[in-house]
Amino acid sequence: LASVGYRIVLMARSEGVLELAKKLGGVGLQGDVTKAQDIQALVTLALDTYGRIDAVINNTGGPAKGKLLEIPDESWDEGLDLVLKCVIRMSRAVRPVFERQGGGAYVNISTFAAFEPDARFPVSAPMRAALGSFTKLFANQYATQNIRMNCVLPGFVDSKPEREEIIQSIPMKRYAKMEEIAKTCAFLLSDDAAYITGQNIKVDGGLTSGI
Repeated sequence: LASVGYRIVLMARSEGVLELAKKLGGVGLQGDVTKAQDIQALVTLALDTYGRIDAVINNTGGPAKGKLLEIPDESWDEGLDLVLKCVIRMSRAVRPVFERQGGGAYVNISTFAAFEPDARFPVSAPMRAALGSFTKLFANQYATQNIRMNCVLPGFVDSKPEREEIIQSIPMKRYAKMEEIAKTCAFLLSDDAAYITGQNIKVDGGLTSGI
């Protein structure tokens, strides 16, 4: 996004986000997306720095893993906060800004397993299915205000160590490049995607078989 002209405002738990934001010519905040006050601080930082917000990407890590019925309630609660409620809170915080400006776009990073559940992602898969449902509800409600929301559903990405058995399960026989996911996000945020909203876009090399 920085390479195509966006002015970047980043938030993550780690201190590294501050260095990355500086490297990209933007600003950063060390914070936690599961905390409403940190999300509001991020929105305030963006507005104080640039005076507007045009695009939002929600991207969080995967929740707990394990055997389905052995996962404790606390991990399910954490997954709800980490995957769904943070997007709802960000939507609340930014929607008034988009309304004042005459529009804007959100992209939520989801997973290929959202609609074809995979036992390797027992908390993430159902939570991201709920994220897809919220995305559709939100997109429909605010479409006439030129506010769009879509999900990107990546398969396996080269930000993680590659495993041969996974490669063989992918029709394209390779992991996605991080840049391929990023370019899909950039397209969905752009005016070229002005008529796309409420969608779940798979970027998985053909991994999922659903039509």
